[in-house]
Formats: sequence, structure tokens, C-alpha cells
Amino acid sequence: MPQRASACLLTVAATIAVTALTTPAALAAAPTTHRVLEARINGTAASRQSHDLQGLSDPTKTNATSGNWSGYVATGSSGTYKSVASSWIQPAVKCDSHDSYSSYWVGLDGYQNKALEQTGTEADCIGGKAHYGAWWEVIPAAESPYSVTVAPGDHLTASVKDNGDGTFTMTLSDSTQGWTRTTTHAGSAGYQDSSAEVIAEATTANGSIASLPDFGSVDFSDSQANGTTFGSLSPTPLTMQNHGSGDVMAKPGAISGGDFAVTWESSS
Repeated sequence: MPQRASACLLTVAATIAVTALTTPAALAAAPTTHRVLEARINGTAASRQSHDLQGLSDPTKTNATSGNWSGYVATGSSGTYKSVASSWIQPAVKCDSHDSYSSYWVGLDGYQNKALEQTGTEADCIGGKAHYGAWWEVIPAAESPYSVTVAPGDHLTASVKDNGDGTFTMTLSDSTQGWTRTTTHAGSAGYQDSSAEVIAEATTANGSIASLPDFGSVDFSDSQANGTTFGSLSPTPLTMQNHGSGDVMAKPGAISGGDFAVTWESSS
């Protein structure tokens, strides 16, 4: 997922609308990938970052790996997947002196192309402290943070839907905190709806994949694409691996219906 400006704090004064049709013109003048601007929002740190797939290798049904994604991906031809949804429990991260970044999300596209429409949460370690946040994103723009509270143990539900008119609706709910945020936005240029993802991710900082904080494991449940449970779609399990050292960073467990867990293995 982008370049971190961990020394910068952005005070956000405007309230994010519950439902918004937006154009990220303010992001156009800034780099659109590999960047993160730390934002202090209601006492909770969120970040702006990009979440595109890095270093995909062996994209088969049994042994696919990437440098920054781990989870399950349902793949098909163009136009196959019009919606994706899942729920998860927000994990807590263990922080040391090194900055590290993780996100948990659902999305359409991104596995077989450069388009991606997604929404989710993050759990980062910045300056030795844990920070949690929520966001939506349409590649190539960086993520847009929501001004909400996210805490470890919260129950999140996320969905992305192709509306059939060139726009996508991204909805994220935290039933523990009692909020829902919905954003409708034009899809990525060249979107194909050829994949649906439920992913735990390490971000990209300064052009390189950053350290992955120890999140223990994250449990995804009721994962669906087009209203069908992921497990019945023969999805591809995706392991996060440092392709330089060969070390596994995170890997998914077996999927049962729409339920599976992604387990942290190493920071890099």
C-alpha cells in the first residue's frame, strides 16, 4: 500500500458525509501511489495510502504469493464479480520501536489488473504506538480516511458494489462503535470486475513494502461475492511472502463457507 510521512499530522476539520459522491481533485496534485500522510482524526491516527497488489507470483489456485496481500481472491473473466462483502474482528497490533503498517479490507479488481475499488480498516504502529483507522479507496488515488473511531475487538462489515453506471458503492460499518460510512465514487479507469478480494495487507512505504506489525490473526466471516459464499467459488488462497528472503509474512487458513483466518508470521 505508499509513502509514509510519519512526522506530519493533518488536522481534519470537516465531517465526512455518511453518503457521498466524491471526486478526489485534492489528491490529483499529489503522488497517487506509494504515499501516506498521517492524519490525526478525533484522537485516532488514520493514514492515506495506496493498497495495490505488489509482487504477485504463481497466481494459481494453490500456491499464489504476493509481497503485500494475504487472504482469498475469487477470479473470473471480465464482468464476473459485481459485489463483494465480508466481516472481521479488528485485530490489535503489538508495536516495537519500528514503524509498521497493516490493513484489512474487501475489494473488486486489482488481482488481474491495475484497477481497484475497496474499503477497510488499518492497524499501524507509529512511533511505538498503535493507531487504528478506517478508509475507502479507488486506485490510482490514495486512500481517503474516515473520521471515525476504530478499536481492537470491534466488529466490522464491509462491502463494495458495482452500480452498473460506472460508479461503485463502498460501505463500511462498525457495529461495536455504532457507525456506518458509505461512499459512491467512479470506478478505476479500465475496471473489469474480474476479481473479488478479502485481504489482510502490509503497506508500501517509500517505494518498498514496509514491516508488517504483529496482528496475531484476523478472522474474516461471511465472505461473499455476488451473494455467494467465497468457499463455493474455488477462491485462490494468497500468501504474503518476502520474495527476497523467502520468509512468509502472513498466510490464510482453510476456508469454510465464507469464514477463514489470516495469521501473522513475520514482520518482513
